Amino acid sequence: MRLAYLQLALSMALVGANVAVAKLLAEALPIAMIAFLRCVLATLVLLPLARAMDGPVRVPPDVLRNLALQALFGTAIYNAGLLAGLRLTSALEGGLVLATLPAVVAIGGALLLRERLPGRQWSAVALAAGGMAAITIARSAAGDGGSALGNLLVFCGVIGEAAYVLLARRIAGRVPVITASLWMQVFSALVLAPFALPDVGAVAALADPSLAALLVFHSLTASVLCLLLWYAGLKQVPAGMAGIFTVFLPGTAALVAVTLLGEAFSGVHAAGFVLMMGSVAVATWPRRGGGG
Repeated sequence: MRLAYLQLALSMALVGANVAVAKLLAEALPIAMIAFLRCVLATLVLLPLARAMDGPVRVPPDVLRNLALQALFGTAIYNAGLLAGLRLTSALEGGLVLATLPAVVAIGGALLLRERLPGRQWSAVALAAGGMAAITIARSAAGDGGSALGNLLVFCGVIGEAAYVLLARRIAGRVPVITASLWMQVFSALVLAPFALPDVGAVAALADPSLAALLVFHSLTASVLCLLLWYAGLKQVPAGMAGIFTVFLPGTAALVAVTLLGEAFSGVHAAGFVLMMGSVAVATWPRRGGGG
């Protein structure tokens, strides 16, 4: 179990670290180009992995349509919101905004899938709203409206990722994970290509070895390694317990932003951080006895 816990924690920690990486990439390359190249690199890695681990798999047409929608929301919209938002806001605040994901998924499940939303989930939503309010106040106090807009764009990305999660529930277990991820990356590349190719000249910036390394790290960790680690951990840990490890996302994002990017961490940020971590913990902590 210790290995499984380590796999889950490392998966979410990599997602959090990628917030800072995405910010650095967004400052150097067009947003659509970053997302497109990430999908292409991930496809090149996932193709042989899917063949080796899943074998030949026939994917039903309705599942392919669902995967195409997942690609639209979970890759195109999520990355567009995240990368555009990180051009305006800090990696620290972007990571805190991403921590609202469990609460947004809970609300989406209640509204769209008619899932019952227990009292503790409403508590998680309230904590997440409080965290968002705290970092908004921090932005207002700093007189930086642009960052508030950046936080809003990142939140739009969160909504896209939540839609991806809810869509994934419709086809859970029907297609192996690696095969499903491969198709998602293919569909995502097709969706992003018309927006990325007009800026193909921007690829020349990747002649900088450090920038190219960041892109490869971003692609292989966010689209491949995080996935493999997460589902390896889920083989040993119940999904409800695994959800607790999402606290590593905002934690790592904050740590990287402050230590490596030199971003300021104020008292209001600390309050928002505590509220966000509380929201994730309340939303994902496993229930006892099936109660809400």
